[in-house]
Amino acid sequence: MSNQAIATNIAKLILKSGLKPFKTTPSLLSNLDSRVTQLVLSDPNIPTQSCLSFFNFLRQNPSQKPDLRAHLILICRLYRARKFAVMKNVLNFMVNDGNLRSTVERIVSSIGDEFNEPKFVDKFCDMLFRVYVDNRMFDSALEVFDYARKSGLEIEERSCFVFLLALKRSGNVELSLEFLTQMVDSGVEISVYSLTVVVDGLCKKREVVRAKALMDELACKGFKPNIFTYNTLLNAYIERNDMGCVNEILSLMEKDGVDYNASTYTILIEWYSRNLKIEEAEELFNKMLKKGVEPDVYVYTSIINWNCNSANMKRAFALFDDMTERGVVPNAYTYGALINGVCKAGKMEAAEMLVNDMQSKGIDINHVIFNTLIDGYCKKGMIDEALRLQDIMQQKGFENDVFTYNIIASGFCRLNRQDEARRLLLTMEERGVAPNAVSFSTLIDIYCKEGNFAEAKRLLKEMEQKGEEPNVVTYNTFIEGYGMKGKMEEAYKLIDEMQERGLMPDTFTYTSLINGECVRGNVDRALELFNEMSRQGLNRNVITYTAMISGLSKDGRADEAFKLYDEMKAAGIEPDDRIYSSLTGSLHGARS
Repeated sequence: MSNQAIATNIAKLILKSGLKPFKTTPSLLSNLDSRVTQLVLSDPNIPTQSCLSFFNFLRQNPSQKPDLRAHLILICRLYRARKFAVMKNVLNFMVNDGNLRSTVERIVSSIGDEFNEPKFVDKFCDMLFRVYVDNRMFDSALEVFDYARKSGLEIEERSCFVFLLALKRSGNVELSLEFLTQMVDSGVEISVYSLTVVVDGLCKKREVVRAKALMDELACKGFKPNIFTYNTLLNAYIERNDMGCVNEILSLMEKDGVDYNASTYTILIEWYSRNLKIEEAEELFNKMLKKGVEPDVYVYTSIINWNCNSANMKRAFALFDDMTERGVVPNAYTYGALINGVCKAGKMEAAEMLVNDMQSKGIDINHVIFNTLIDGYCKKGMIDEALRLQDIMQQKGFENDVFTYNIIASGFCRLNRQDEARRLLLTMEERGVAPNAVSFSTLIDIYCKEGNFAEAKRLLKEMEQKGEEPNVVTYNTFIEGYGMKGKMEEAYKLIDEMQERGLMPDTFTYTSLINGECVRGNVDRALELFNEMSRQGLNRNVITYTAMISGLSKDGRADEAFKLYDEMKAAGIEPDDRIYSSLTGSLHGARS
């Protein structure tokens, strides 16, 4: 029996009973070879859907799998039926079958002359290109693009954009830049989105100079950047904190008549806020409202956050009210910023109200907010409340992280419950949490205050062995401990060591040294250090003044102590009870 006769019989069976006969009697396919399969799939009497079902049935049988030509016949039929999504699926089977892989020239030549639908080869190559891109077979995609270019075929710009996007996601920036150049040379009508994808990829690789050069080069060829391109470069320059280039981009935008969108305002507001330019951020926010650009949750959250960081809670809550009135729904980060602000201000009742409000709106408390609340309770001395909240946090599936341990340990230390703090920090690793520099510094501080400098030094070595670099806080704990014990030689050695590491003494460092010298009765040396602080650009706080006034008072130098008291008041620093006690003591000493 000829191939055509076998194909005709199979076609009749399909038309009469579908695939059922082939499933119940597999022997019906015993005479099926690649040529017969091709004849069946190309039979115009068989509906396209029935051909597809037969094709999928054969694919499941390893010995009857359709060959390349069979795939192409079905793809042609699907194209004629305008079933493009299914056509793409069949192409996907083809490119992922190692036995069917071939050059694009061979694939196109295998289509055959009997299918002469106009523009089919264009559509086929474009779709083949997309399928290769979807499967991250970038070399094959480039081969199709090159073939199409040489053959006068068209790969759509949309498909090229998808390729550029895939290259960016895979981190292949050089290839994306090379392909964009090929697009330009091939006369592909490039959209600004293709340009922006490559610019963004370069920026994410910190190749900002090349990104800007590419934008300038294509602008000269008539490919004008849009707001998304400018925002990408703007964000990259802001990450580098390059004010000159930021201003250059803003000038270019103004020159090209490109208006800011919500993202532009968000980027700039966050930048101004991060650099503590709250007035500029507020001015830009007001300008945004006047321009009719509706601020989104990210803009509001950014400016609320920085007002909270500046302790301007009144303004933060006014912004929160404004956003809700405008119908902008706050998210967990918005609430987190407000909760952090009120916790820093010690307003734990307000924090609880915010938590209740966010939960009533279906917004869950995240790990950061739990830690913020625990920290707020610890700083208020409400350790039991902090521990209760810690239990709730764990019940909700959040494990204690290094920040939770550090926060609670610091809370214990504030209440002079050093043993509990030590126990907590020493059991961290047993529970799978690695201590960080703060954990080690807290433990070192406990041992230094106990005068156990040998154990504190051992911990310092262990800290460095575990890759945690000691910071200024770590050194300050040692310096304070030595100062309290009058061991100033050891304290000054540590000053030299920290400076060798590139760490500069801060206000706390000097205050510890001043206190140590006063404890030793060396008040003149303490005064030298006190005066040196202003030359180093360090601010003296209430603790610094307290240490110095206390030292002068104990030394019977009441006039100098009162002079410092007046200086402190003039600087706007409010004295505490210890200063009044020291000054009163100095008066008694002077009378006697």
